[in-house]
Amino acid sequence: MEETNSLIEQRKAKLASLRGKGIDPFKNKFTPDSKCDEARSKFDKGEVPEGARFSVAGRITAHRDMGKSIFIDVRDQSGRVQVYAQKQALGDDQFDIFKHLDLGDFIGVTGTMFRTKTNEPSLKLEAFTILAKSLRPPPAKWHGIEDTEIRYRQRYLDLIGNPEVKDVFLKRSAIVREIRSFFHGRGYVEVETPVMQAIPGGAAAAPFITKHNALGCDFYLRIALELYHKRLLVGGIDKLFEIGKNFRNEGLSRRHNPEFTMLEAYCAFGDYESMMETVESLIKHVAQTVLGTLVIETKDAEGKVTKTIDLTTWKRAKYKDLVRAVAGQDWFDVTPDERRRRAMEDLKLAGDIAKGYEDFEVTGAVFEKLVEPTLIQPTFVTHLPKELVPLAKLTPDDPTTVEVFECCINGQEISPGYTEQNDPIQQRNTLEHQAGGEQQKLDEDFLVALEHGMPPAGGIGIGIDRLCMMLLGQESIRDVILFPQLKPK
Repeated sequence: MEETNSLIEQRKAKLASLRGKGIDPFKNKFTPDSKCDEARSKFDKGEVPEGARFSVAGRITAHRDMGKSIFIDVRDQSGRVQVYAQKQALGDDQFDIFKHLDLGDFIGVTGTMFRTKTNEPSLKLEAFTILAKSLRPPPAKWHGIEDTEIRYRQRYLDLIGNPEVKDVFLKRSAIVREIRSFFHGRGYVEVETPVMQAIPGGAAAAPFITKHNALGCDFYLRIALELYHKRLLVGGIDKLFEIGKNFRNEGLSRRHNPEFTMLEAYCAFGDYESMMETVESLIKHVAQTVLGTLVIETKDAEGKVTKTIDLTTWKRAKYKDLVRAVAGQDWFDVTPDERRRRAMEDLKLAGDIAKGYEDFEVTGAVFEKLVEPTLIQPTFVTHLPKELVPLAKLTPDDPTTVEVFECCINGQEISPGYTEQNDPIQQRNTLEHQAGGEQQKLDEDFLVALEHGMPPAGGIGIGIDRLCMMLLGQESIRDVILFPQLKPK
């Protein structure tokens, strides 16, 4: 800490010296005519001749002082370019000012392209403008920050020091852009619905509670988008989607963050079958457009491929069949007590089954622990137990299940989809059962809307964060969220 404070004081002294020379970096302006990587690559590819003039701006990420000459790397969002400064070319006064620069400072430079003796495309400096002085030194490992505490808590340093991290988030932005493009291309309307809700519905999850002072009542941050979207189906918006934040007051893990981004989309006169086609087409479109491939590879630190996901082939399998394959063909024929015993003893899931688990939750634990992690390649798991999805229609030939799918890729659920329940009487009965008789938990406004008539429809949800994890080969949700939730210092 003492060393850091000393370096800060040195940088402040340099700033004071610059101001003493009539230069205030924070008041300067500079307009680049090119991006750093654009200037570098145009020259490297022979698109412009040696001596071509460029003006670029960015942060100094490398600094090599060789006495009468100095090499620096200037980096912007596009990449970097090396800049070569000579005392003879700049003159004594300007070169002295240039020596006030440190790693992390922002600078605008104008110069001509040439190649160094090591064949490095570089910009020979003619003029420069200091645009911001960095008063804090960068972390010790400026290139390749590995400390996760720094990476997540001070993401800006992670983005500066790890170009591949910045690339992940630039691609995440492109993924979201292409999702919007896909739905707009299919005639969907993008909507916005309330984040603060009087009754949190559409999923079974613990909400965050907030207080509205003017109204004098509690509100909840939404746990799902669904119920307001169905109101819009009632109102005559036949195809709609929303990309927005959901909030669930639950634990953190490699796959869970309390604040996460969801896509939900609904299509009147569709069903779970048509929405499976939508999910498959959407993910293929995004992968091909953003990544240029339908084969996703995950690599380790040495660049060795550890996992390959092939998005060209999508399987379908019924939930019960997958459970039978790991728990026994007679799993759904034995008594609930026997299922619990087998799960806890034979399948060694005692630590995953709470004392108060209902029968469907016991089977759910078997699926979550023994089936889902094996579903690396794209798989639509269909016909889930009715208790899991109270907002979906029952399967006509098996009323213990609903017309629902879970799209699983990379060992985790990426997207659920339903044939939506539009029978208001059946929906009320299901939600009352779920609420355990507590009327205050019922969203009466939603049920009243349904009684006005909702068309048959299909709906989907896609966890944007998990989709990005899969497409970008990231093992933790924190690596695709710019500022993941952390305990305050």
